[in-house]
Amino acid sequence: MIPDEDIINIRCRDCLDKSCATAVLDIREMDSIFRNRYLNEVKKGTNILNEGSPTSHIIYLRSGLVKEFINRPDNQEQILQIILPHSYLGLTSIFGDKVNHYSYTALTDLRLCYIDIDVFTTLVKDNGNFAYEILTSVGRESLNSFHRFIDQNHKKIYGRIADILIYFSKIIFLDNKFQIPLTRQEIADMVGTSRESTGRVLAKFQGEGIIDTHGRNIIINDIVKLEKISRYG
Repeated sequence: MIPDEDIINIRCRDCLDKSCATAVLDIREMDSIFRNRYLNEVKKGTNILNEGSPTSHIIYLRSGLVKEFINRPDNQEQILQIILPHSYLGLTSIFGDKVNHYSYTALTDLRLCYIDIDVFTTLVKDNGNFAYEILTSVGRESLNSFHRFIDQNHKKIYGRIADILIYFSKIIFLDNKFQIPLTRQEIADMVGTSRESTGRVLAKFQGEGIIDTHGRNIIINDIVKLEKISRYG
């Protein structure tokens, strides 16, 4: 889907969806991004980047939710994280071998900004404040993923599922009522278990009154108990 002409012509300096990193650039630097970027709107379910493909652009997520994942040797997905708006996709690749090491798929309809990688890396080299914001973002995401996987390895399935529900409630939606954007299989892929086991745990949580589920709609009734399961599960 091609964005309408008004959106295409909005300069980066006037964009309401600027990242913290872009906000520290001067007008000349913002205009260099504007001249070397293109916008796109994609539908839910669209594959944005494939693991192993060469990196030619940095993709900025203006709106929507994206899942970041790798493909395991058993051909199952391992979902690493859900990416929120005002984030960059593919940052780790520009500091490595310029090959995408993760895949990205739209969980909702998205608005994306594709930035030429050479322009982006030039800004990183020339503007220390911009580089600091980018490296802070990379470091924060890496630490969050590291701690989440360490926690998973030390928890049973009840603790893992509790973690996912808390993650969506407190990090993604900031609400105890939300529509989870993942299928049961994707939830299982995110916590490293089977779809059937995931369904049984969710049913148990509902039976104990901790949550209510209606399809993908979830209401957390007892966050304290869920957090206790997360800690000791």
